[in-house]
Amino acid sequence: MNLVNGTISDTISLHDRGWSYGDGVFRTLLLRGGQARCWPRHYAKLRDDCARLRIACPEPALLEQDLHHVAAQQPDCVARITVTRGVAARGYAISQNTLPTRVVSTGALPAYPAEYQSHGVRAQLCRTQLAMQPALAGIKHLNRLENVLARSEWNDPEIAEGIMCDAAGNAISGTMSNLFAVFGTELATPDISRCGVAGVQRERVLELAAAHGIPEKVTTFNCERLLDADEVFVVNSIIGIWQIRALGCKTWRPGRLTPQFRQWLDADD
Repeated sequence: MNLVNGTISDTISLHDRGWSYGDGVFRTLLLRGGQARCWPRHYAKLRDDCARLRIACPEPALLEQDLHHVAAQQPDCVARITVTRGVAARGYAISQNTLPTRVVSTGALPAYPAEYQSHGVRAQLCRTQLAMQPALAGIKHLNRLENVLARSEWNDPEIAEGIMCDAAGNAISGTMSNLFAVFGTELATPDISRCGVAGVQRERVLELAAAHGIPEKVTTFNCERLLDADEVFVVNSIIGIWQIRALGCKTWRPGRLTPQFRQWLDADD
């Protein structure tokens, strides 16, 4: 089901800047029993991303109304909220009179194998690099071609995710997830101040680590350092948390912290 500015529709204007320039942002979240999981966090991220691009973010009540509408038809689904700058004349200049376009769409819950949660997943290192652009770093904007190209690097159904690096060779994220590594007793996640997306689940994992006394830091580490980690896992709002059990030729045994964080995330949801 798709709502465009609150109306059931599958179309937007060809002059919408989201279509023309990727000028917009989005968030993807779970609906369970008609309820949007982690909604305050998702809205806060959407609002902040809109603010950084100087797009007027729809009021939360308006988006909640849209989510309630789609949840009546699909109470258990994946929902995506997209906000573009809206319809405007041709050209890169931003008009001050443009009204944003909001789209709420739904899709079926992905049927990932249960063993992804219980035994972890295989991943591969991607050749496609993430460009470093601090002005866009952290924002979940509509320009995701790097991720598309990275995901196109494999067709092997045994590989569930790809790990992406920046142009300097620093590990940044999965193609669809945020990345964490455990070194001894310390939890580390890549610095995304130059590229990457600040995900809701990344934020939650860092908060939970701090709340439970687990040393955590946002830092820079390359892929060689990543392969030396004692444990590696990825998170997003749809998959939850997956341990990486194999990355290229490197393999890991089931970790201690991944199931612990899964338990905390489920309890805190």
